[in-house]
Amino acid sequence: MYHSKIAGLGYYVPSNVVTNDDLSKIMDTNDEWIQERTGIQERRHIIRGEDTTTSMGVKAAKIAIERSGVAKEDIDLVVFATLSPDYYFPGPGVLVQRDLGLKTVGALDVRNQCSGFVYAISVADQYIKTGMYKNILVIGSEVHSTGLDMTTRGRGVSVIFGDGAGAAVLSREEDLSKGILSTHLHSEGQHAEELALQAPGMGARWVTDIIADNDPNDESYYPYMNGQFVFKNAVVRFAEVINEGLEANGLQVSDIDMLIPHQANLRISQFIQNKFKLTDDQVHNNIQKYGNTTAASIPIALTEAWEQGKIKSGDTVVLAAFGSGFTWASAIIKW
Repeated sequence: MYHSKIAGLGYYVPSNVVTNDDLSKIMDTNDEWIQERTGIQERRHIIRGEDTTTSMGVKAAKIAIERSGVAKEDIDLVVFATLSPDYYFPGPGVLVQRDLGLKTVGALDVRNQCSGFVYAISVADQYIKTGMYKNILVIGSEVHSTGLDMTTRGRGVSVIFGDGAGAAVLSREEDLSKGILSTHLHSEGQHAEELALQAPGMGARWVTDIIADNDPNDESYYPYMNGQFVFKNAVVRFAEVINEGLEANGLQVSDIDMLIPHQANLRISQFIQNKFKLTDDQVHNNIQKYGNTTAASIPIALTEAWEQGKIKSGDTVVLAAFGSGFTWASAIIKW
């Protein structure tokens, strides 16, 4: 039995900065309204033709691989988490394998939305623990901007989301006191429609239905979110899954050196920070700059925190996420 460690991290965000004031020019909203409810000041949107979910993932992966010291030829598997693949099929994992010029390794796509990166980390961790693989590339990448209703009708959702990618290389660790100590995964599908994009989908409205109806008021192919319901569930599940991870490893809240929460809403992160009585130095938030980048948010924030020297050898790092599905997850890491 082995542990897996994070050997390298990287992230990429588009250069195109979209501020709250920019959004106020195309929809009925304003900076004060957005910041009060979400904490977001700006986000990044791709420039069409320059970036895709896959290309951003590749850019983040190149940085992570270089920092890991692992040769590209030694990557054994690709695990790609996203809700916004370039194509309906195939998924972006195989596109990364192609674009990075990796050998014909396996490629998995994880569709767990905001919890996707933690789920992907858990999958990779199991492969390494069993000894099947030694080095696994894990990516979380999202393009939201091209699929949002950028009008007043869609403002409740569209102001929240941004584009970006983060990546990690997981490698075998023989010291069982280090690396990923445990991961914890949950779902509650009875609330799936409270945060969802239902079309196009084989079970509801497929492309042919949308084209045939040609209904300008059809909102089924835009994301829907019951914001208050999501918030109320998120603060409960975040706390539960963090405590679950701590208890599984005999740790206390006081042992947390760094919490990296999914960047869903700054108010959710602040609620959890206050509940656990963590200081600003123990929680890393960047939703103010990037918005909610779904599966990319944790790897982007984790990379930033590491780059800024907030995570050091021997630290206990907690990753926690909640999102569409409903799914939620945590990972406890000894750096």
